[in-house]
Amino acid sequence: MLTNEEFDRRHVWHPYASITRPLPCYAVSGAQGCEIHLQSGERLIDGMSSWWAAVHGYNHPALNRAVAEQLEKMSHVMFGGLTHEPAIELCRRLVGIAPKGLECVFLADSGSVAVEVAMKMALQYWQGRGEPRRRFLSLAKGYHGDTFGAMSVSDPTSSMHSLYRGFLPDGLFVDGMDIPFDGEWREEAIAPFAETMARHHRELAAVVLEPIVQGAGGMRFYHPEYLRQIRRLCDDYGVLLIADEIATGFGRSGRLFACEYAEISPDILCLGKALTGGYMTLSAVMTRRSVAETISDGQAGCLMHGPTFMGNPLACAVACASLNLLTTGEWRIQVAEIEAQLKRELAPLASCEFVEQVRVLGAIGVVEMKRPVSLAKIQRFFVEQSVWIRPFGRLIYLMPPYVISPKQLTCLTQAVSKAVTDYHLYCHA
Repeated sequence: MLTNEEFDRRHVWHPYASITRPLPCYAVSGAQGCEIHLQSGERLIDGMSSWWAAVHGYNHPALNRAVAEQLEKMSHVMFGGLTHEPAIELCRRLVGIAPKGLECVFLADSGSVAVEVAMKMALQYWQGRGEPRRRFLSLAKGYHGDTFGAMSVSDPTSSMHSLYRGFLPDGLFVDGMDIPFDGEWREEAIAPFAETMARHHRELAAVVLEPIVQGAGGMRFYHPEYLRQIRRLCDDYGVLLIADEIATGFGRSGRLFACEYAEISPDILCLGKALTGGYMTLSAVMTRRSVAETISDGQAGCLMHGPTFMGNPLACAVACASLNLLTTGEWRIQVAEIEAQLKRELAPLASCEFVEQVRVLGAIGVVEMKRPVSLAKIQRFFVEQSVWIRPFGRLIYLMPPYVISPKQLTCLTQAVSKAVTDYHLYCHA
């Protein structure tokens, strides 16, 4: 009989991993606060927030309590023809804190599905107006998920496009978002985007972008004026704007929503990841009433999407509890302190011969290397340093839980510093 480790390696397919050449996997026995506990006894300080979702840390008493209390009532009930208090309360909370004008909420399963729903909304909106539009305009270096619609608006070079050529819709992309977040704005910088909009606006259902922070496509931070100008261009040409805040929403960038840096509201907003504090999968797609009504009065008479687990009561209950923690406002202080410490402790790495650039915004710290990382090697090194950091490509980055202590954060930055110093041991030849 195979041991658990042997069975896992032979039969369990992990994210972005080979079944024939699996990467090392470390068995977890539990998690508490900002620590992941391995079955082998090590305790790892979490620098990833479990792919950016566990912003309150693990085993949080308020979130545990919300799940336990809801479990006593019902774990799930279909959302078609039925409703319940956790879903209503969650939607009420979201409408209360979202960017201005977003008042209709569709609850979905995951971040990728949220993007699919947002794209369906845009397509059905234009059908409802009697002028079908089928194309989307996105930013190069963006990432919006792994499902087909989401892939079609993700970067065509660095994402998975080449593997599915011929199956994905033909999207439009604009490069040149090269002014960093704190750089000096130049009016000519928006010209490539403006020119593309001028040529194609009559066929565009929507612009799809990640506000201010591009996540898995490259961890880039761009100037807020880009976003402000894109909103203006969408208004001028009558094109919908979809903001994918799945990674940035709920404080990660230093603002509750990254759209706030540009003082704009999108027409459709996608939320996920930190929505439930990392406890359960859930996403939300919010839109303006004018969009929702146009869809509802259109050919189908409804939005053609309905997940089996839509509005799951357990997920909605823990999401409400997570929003309770965020509405205390403590996250603002926590994220500001994390940002200051990341800048202070990562900045010296910019002078290292192996480093291309160091950048920090909110509770996000990125060290971009000149050569790609060997994930198996560097992952083993980080575990030996008692931290959990999972780089990708040329990027070693930190997105810790907001509740991390300064001492724990220093352990993370010191581990990154050691890895960068000896990067020749951990990079691909």
